[in-house]
Amino acid sequence: MSLGVMQRELLSEDAGVGETAPSFMGLVGQSASMQRVFKTIRKVAATDSSVLITGESGTGKELIARAIHHMSSRKNGPLVVINCGAIPGELLESELFGHEKGAFTGAHRSRMGRFEMAHGGTIFLDEIGDMSPGLQVKLLRAIQEQTFERVGGAQSIHVDMRVLSATHRDLVSAIGTGDFREDLYYRLNVIPIKVPPLRERKEDIPLLCSYFLDRLAARFDEETKTFSPAAQDLLLAYEWPGNIRELENMMERMAVMSEFSLIGEEDLPESVRGIRTPERVLALNPLHNGMGFAEAVDLYQKTLIIEALNRCDWVKAQAAALLKMNRTTLVEKIKKLKIVREEPLSTDLDFL
Repeated sequence: MSLGVMQRELLSEDAGVGETAPSFMGLVGQSASMQRVFKTIRKVAATDSSVLITGESGTGKELIARAIHHMSSRKNGPLVVINCGAIPGELLESELFGHEKGAFTGAHRSRMGRFEMAHGGTIFLDEIGDMSPGLQVKLLRAIQEQTFERVGGAQSIHVDMRVLSATHRDLVSAIGTGDFREDLYYRLNVIPIKVPPLRERKEDIPLLCSYFLDRLAARFDEETKTFSPAAQDLLLAYEWPGNIRELENMMERMAVMSEFSLIGEEDLPESVRGIRTPERVLALNPLHNGMGFAEAVDLYQKTLIIEALNRCDWVKAQAAALLKMNRTTLVEKIKKLKIVREEPLSTDLDFL
């Protein structure tokens, strides 16, 4: 029996009641580590405590935040999401707290910030570890007192909201280097939830594949595709550096590109099949194709960056985390290398 058929009977959006249900509020997992996450969500949802969700990029931290909100007494209020790593630091304060007319160049009218929008509900601060230390001070006061002022304003604004946050960074290490405030960390980390990477819960891969392939079949109005035993073994052996986001994107690729309902080993990307060298490295070797050193380096960097961007659905902050570089550095390289999303993907050069 193929991976998809074998697991489909277990998978149901309604199976979120029992302790061992494989699907819970849109989250999928039968592993012990994910069952612990589900149990924690149930407990914290009934409170107004701050929750800090940690884990690698692509592990589903925002889904956990949404599950907490939708199971809480605030579920009829707004859930306001802001990615602190995707907004330049000089604009983030205005995004969070709003601004008054004339507060800065271009502020032609007063504008409500995300904190005001979250009144009566929940605010989810994603990638909180990317926030500047200066803004962390203002955030700490706003969370403690649930009061703040708009940029350029003097009137204090009170809000009633719950704060959820997430990061892929090691905030304890960031505290040690002075990049993150210890008092803010303890304010956010009242209840921690650590999301395991996909490579540490491989028993969930069959469920996740079935879940995404079933959704794609409904979306494309076609028969659900399944994997051959050989392809299934390769999926289970792969390390999934991009976690669930990478798996989801790969399932869509399989659903679109595979000609038959049974997906074979040959249909999988070369990264999953373990094909990386030597021919792909030689393709970039200037001694073999007449390419100069600088040109080869640029092509290699471009290959890595496009692959990371595609794995992260072109969210630059997440791609930068995958590449272990600063977001600003990644943006500069994207401009320098003239990388655009419409560019044909030649990045089966799987060097990541």
